[in-house]
Amino acid sequence: MEAVVVANAPFRFWPEAYQWVRQAPLLVAADGGANHLARVGVRPHFVVGDLDSLDPQVRRWVGEERIVPRPDQDHTDLEKTLAFVQEQGGSRALVLAATGGRLDHALENLAILARLLPSLSCEIREQHTRIVPVSGEASFPVPPGATVSLMPLGSCSRVWTEGLFWPLAGEPLSLTQRTGLSNRATSQVVRVRVEGGVLLVFLPC
Repeated sequence: MEAVVVANAPFRFWPEAYQWVRQAPLLVAADGGANHLARVGVRPHFVVGDLDSLDPQVRRWVGEERIVPRPDQDHTDLEKTLAFVQEQGGSRALVLAATGGRLDHALENLAILARLLPSLSCEIREQHTRIVPVSGEASFPVPPGATVSLMPLGSCSRVWTEGLFWPLAGEPLSLTQRTGLSNRATSQVVRVRVEGGVLLVFLPC
């Protein structure tokens, strides 16, 4: 089952994102993410977190039966919410409202994607960008000429690519030394293989 998770970063729905939350088989808000959903009139199936960002009026609108308190301060509300998705049998999650606002929160949310692999497959969606963590192999349909960036979370021992203008053939990538920022697709499919680490692939959408 694929879940849609709405986090609490500054966010404005675009038409496709609105359809995702309306049609999600499991729609979960990470604490104040429910405030975003209230603005478009879509009630989440659950709201998870320490609930310090949840508007009291939104809480009443959601209903206490859908509130899942998780006061643990060792994990962020998004991480708690994704753990809850796994508890509900979810195997994939599309995450919205995870990258706007504070930079430290955005970096933490990107790191969470790596922590949950391989037990939960997650990706973050922005209006024009799809962010997917890769550990192992993956392929992505892209329009030729599109910008594709490869950003290691820490470091990756070896990375191979196909379908990019500047290919990699087993070279290491490191956030502090060499990354794969602003490459360009040369075919309709980009393939990535990673050994030793997690790579974030930034794709157009």
